[in-house]
Amino acid sequence: AVGIWTLALKSDYISLLASGTYLATAYILVVAGAVVMVTGVLGCCATFKERRNLLRLYFILLLIIFLLEIIAGVLAYVYYQQLNTELKENLKDTMAKRYHQPGHQAVTSAVDQLQQEFHCCGSNNSQDWRDSEWIRSGEAGGRVVPDSCCKTVVAGCGQRDHASNIYKVEGGCITKLETFIQEHLRVIGAVGTGIACVQVFGMIFTCCLYRSLKLEHY
Repeated sequence: AVGIWTLALKSDYISLLASGTYLATAYILVVAGAVVMVTGVLGCCATFKERRNLLRLYFILLLIIFLLEIIAGVLAYVYYQQLNTELKENLKDTMAKRYHQPGHQAVTSAVDQLQQEFHCCGSNNSQDWRDSEWIRSGEAGGRVVPDSCCKTVVAGCGQRDHASNIYKVEGGCITKLETFIQEHLRVIGAVGTGIACVQVFGMIFTCCLYRSLKLEHY
């Protein structure tokens, strides 16, 4: 559920990230969830039918789930530590070179949504837009910042970059995006690690049940 939630509702800004780690952690959780559903059915069958071979398979699947969840948790933690550096190195360049450029509609949409949702303008500040390909090319139509920087968005409002017209937040969009992603990485990491701990108990109980069935056969 957390993996699908991340992919469906929280992935709007993935196109602004240089690394695919954030997306990978979500996919790992989805795969782990699918394996859990299969494992649950298999575990019930193994228990009711008292089949030791099914219990062995059940244990192996629990181990796979455990490893997937641990990987997701570790990836989320590692990326959490690297996120600030990545955004500082890449976000300004991404916004300046890809905004409103052919083939980069996802970036354009993500940037507009980022600036409107978090009330910010530019990666560090509104002055960053002066170096963008979009402004330099003359396609901006006299704008000095995108219209999405405006407090009240109307066509052409980006022609004036006064503080009364656009968002001028200290730290720019980098700080806002970093906080947003870190919050979700904490959720992914906590869920991954938490469920992995539950799987440990599942494997212990499976071993106990397997041993009891073995003794009964003797």
